[in-house]
Amino acid sequence: MSRARDIAAFLLMALLFGGAFPAIEVGLRSLPPLLLAGVRYGVSGALLLGYALVRTDDWRPRVRADFAAVLAGGVFFIGGSGLTFVGQQYTTAGTAAVVFSAIPILTVVVGHVLLPGERVSRRGAVGLVVGVVGVAIVVRPESGGSKLGAGLVGEVLVFLAALSVTLGTVLVRRSDPPMPVVALTGWSMVLGAVIQVALGVAVGESFASARFDPAAVLALAYLAVLASGVGFVVYFDLLSRVGPLEVNLVSYLVPVVSVVVGWVLLGEPVSPSTLAGFGVIVAGFALLKDRELAAELAKYRGAAR
Repeated sequence: MSRARDIAAFLLMALLFGGAFPAIEVGLRSLPPLLLAGVRYGVSGALLLGYALVRTDDWRPRVRADFAAVLAGGVFFIGGSGLTFVGQQYTTAGTAAVVFSAIPILTVVVGHVLLPGERVSRRGAVGLVVGVVGVAIVVRPESGGSKLGAGLVGEVLVFLAALSVTLGTVLVRRSDPPMPVVALTGWSMVLGAVIQVALGVAVGESFASARFDPAAVLALAYLAVLASGVGFVVYFDLLSRVGPLEVNLVSYLVPVVSVVVGWVLLGEPVSPSTLAGFGVIVAGFALLKDRELAAELAKYRGAAR
């Protein structure tokens, strides 16, 4: 029964996170990108902090490591993710999700540089190269195609957002904060939202130009309440019971959901290079984490006997 519950939670998380990229596309039709990001994470942060306040007494940063982690999470993990909203003005939801699926591979690269004791085997190094090739296939300029212009710019911005999210993740790990992860994420979201709104205003974005029509309100509600609020609570609950490797495999279901939703509901095209690049990224991750994946598979085979 518990295994069925974990699978259901995993699939729910993939659906919630996967639907976020198409929801951003819808929201961008009515709101400027950085203000859209700021409102999303501001509301989400308030929800997560409320959840942490109810569930634990330790919901505020208290020691130096807590403040360092909130700063890293707010500036890089959340603040930097605003580039995704800017980039999605020029590319599709499915393509953006595929580029984001490189985060587990980027995490190994950044962790190798910033975390002592993190080393990559020769096979892992091959996996890293394969993963980078996969990203290059997705974002490569196509002669005579739209990717020579705005499309390529959008994908590069999304990749920079993924790199910023990865850097934030690794810096939070290095800080090793004692505060609960839900509270840490809530404070990071609030800080990141402030940064995104400030940057939006600095580049000329204004709420006066925003249209809070029904589609925009629904997109915001989905992003803030479902994708970030409920999605992160499910993520943290699953993380505490099954571990990071299995939970982070959701990164490879999210693009599938995003591509399908974007194609069915928004009429977005799906290019062969995007699908091919996604397959190569997954292959790179399999090479990089072959031992861990084999151990997980053996564990579940043993449990099934």
